[in-house]
Amino acid sequence: MTQFLGKVVLITGASSGIGAATAIHLSSLGASLSLTGRNVENLAKVADECNKERKPLLIRGELTNEEDTKKILESTINHYGKLDILINNAGTIERGSIENTSLEQYDRVFNLNVRSMYHLTMLAIPHLIKTKGNIVNVSSVNGLRSFPGVLAYCMSKSAVDQFTRCVAIELADKQVRVNAVNPGVVITNLHERSGMSPEELQAFFERSKTTHALGRPGKPDEVARTIAFLASDDASFITGATLPVDGGRHALCPR
Repeated sequence: MTQFLGKVVLITGASSGIGAATAIHLSSLGASLSLTGRNVENLAKVADECNKERKPLLIRGELTNEEDTKKILESTINHYGKLDILINNAGTIERGSIENTSLEQYDRVFNLNVRSMYHLTMLAIPHLIKTKGNIVNVSSVNGLRSFPGVLAYCMSKSAVDQFTRCVAIELADKQVRVNAVNPGVVITNLHERSGMSPEELQAFFERSKTTHALGRPGKPDEVARTIAFLASDDASFITGATLPVDGGRHALCPR
């Protein structure tokens, strides 16, 4: 239970869903956490579920704001003196096809899902090189497979996958590993924020029993445990990987 003792971990989008589950799990394994999100109240609730011996640093910030992104990284370094692991989890989803999307939607989705990750990672790299640390990006099965009706989201997640592979190659000689998890449908509030009604959301989760080979949607802690594995020394020879955590959805093909 001390696998991450002495390790400083920065998690974005830590106020709910996969980010919150990852924070709680890594805290139980001894990590010192820097948690950032837009909702301070929710961040505080997550912190209350973390190990009481190592109170997380909470930083309110909007990652699409460049000054906030700089503040998040600088606050983490000022508080802990180093950074061992960056978990780029913050993201958004919006519904829209090529027939009804807009450039505004494209910009909103890419600014958070891709540009902010690009920026924060740039800032974090000098510190990760010093610690020979690693990065775990939270992508999606939508980065591996094509789905209709969420065009900008699918494109953004495929960009995250390519970003993961490229940065992994660029940093390999410095012993900084970079990997991604690609969740399938996970029961969080992400889909609710996409504009689904309660009835649509219930039907969506019910349909997930047929679109995932294991017959159900996933749970945030299942993704959190995979993130922890990739961030740990148990994955010391893994870099540039995009690992599906999707109940087999990426492997299904309609007949």
